[in-house]
Amino acid sequence: MSAGSVAWGISRYEPGTDAEEWLRRSPRSGRPTTRSLDLSLARRLADHLTTLPFATWNFGDSVAFEGLVESSRRTGDERWASFVRGWGRAWATRSRPFVRLDATAPGAALVDVARRYDDHLLTGALRDLADYLLSRPFLNGIFELWESAPLIPPYGEAVTTEFDEALLAHPPACVCVDSLHFDPPFLVALGCHVGEHAYVAAGVDQAAAFVRALQRPDGLFDHFFLEGVEGTFGPGWGRGQGWALLGLLDVLARHPDGPHAPALAALRQGAAAGIGAMVALQREDGHWPVVVTEAGSGDEYSTTAFMITAFARAAELGVVPADTVADALHRATGALAESFDAAGALTSVSAAVYTSTVASHYANVPRGFVVPWGQGPALLAVWEILKSGES
Repeated sequence: MSAGSVAWGISRYEPGTDAEEWLRRSPRSGRPTTRSLDLSLARRLADHLTTLPFATWNFGDSVAFEGLVESSRRTGDERWASFVRGWGRAWATRSRPFVRLDATAPGAALVDVARRYDDHLLTGALRDLADYLLSRPFLNGIFELWESAPLIPPYGEAVTTEFDEALLAHPPACVCVDSLHFDPPFLVALGCHVGEHAYVAAGVDQAAAFVRALQRPDGLFDHFFLEGVEGTFGPGWGRGQGWALLGLLDVLARHPDGPHAPALAALRQGAAAGIGAMVALQREDGHWPVVVTEAGSGDEYSTTAFMITAFARAAELGVVPADTVADALHRATGALAESFDAAGALTSVSAAVYTSTVASHYANVPRGFVVPWGQGPALLAVWEILKSGES
């Protein structure tokens, strides 16, 4: 979702590139059975993630790095956590001056490896990053993500209005729901690691502010809002629900109680409402459409992977009763099992969405990409499935 070009796994993809031509560079076919959701697949997914060309930093890295750290935690194999530490160490050597894309750093995962290896250099760099992030201006109580929103002309054949064109010409500052997976979990994780209450408080407050600003009455989250522009944009974006729910649940898992009871209660309510909405919108085949409120908007399987982890974690944390998500988890697990190709990569994952004020944009983002924000959620989902024994 960078304003410039983005690395897409095997080659580079930019808005306007022909998606079918890109896909011909990496043809994939074949589907495994449910029996393939096993430790071997988890290891293959983790190994494959390390071959993707990450950037320091960009959107989508956080969930992939968390999957790698989780893989080392579950298996005792240090290769994947060491890979994450290597990226963190390399970033730490050149991190100053910080830039806005550093807001997309996989902060919570880096805190986990800094603690795992007692890495004082990395911890120091993360403290400096947190201080930088806390210095940004507020928009509706949330730290500003972009000084100029990465608005792009809408995918598909939508006709833009004068309103859309004016914003494209002069994009204002913005906040995106993706950041609910970046800032709050990072600040809470770092605060708990170094014993700084101010970081924890900021993380909890930020998460609560996201709920107030971007969650709709039906429980779903919109994608973004713009400074000085009324309303929010990107309703029903499937993967956006994943960023929001995993961000909220990570904060709750890392800081389940303490002096922030009202804010934590709001996070639990927000997560429960989001999960209830997604359970109700799940298709019979176990997946969700690209735009979860639009049945005909097509397939996008990263949402399914995100929801498996979100539902399982919410039940484990007591955010929702286990029986309210049991059937949805079962169907999503079966759907995920049939959504990998012969090489073990999750299919039908969309390109980066960027931002658009045109609602139809979200149903028309090209799909079929092997990227961190698809393979990372898949890896986390497989670990949750193995943990539950449902495979």
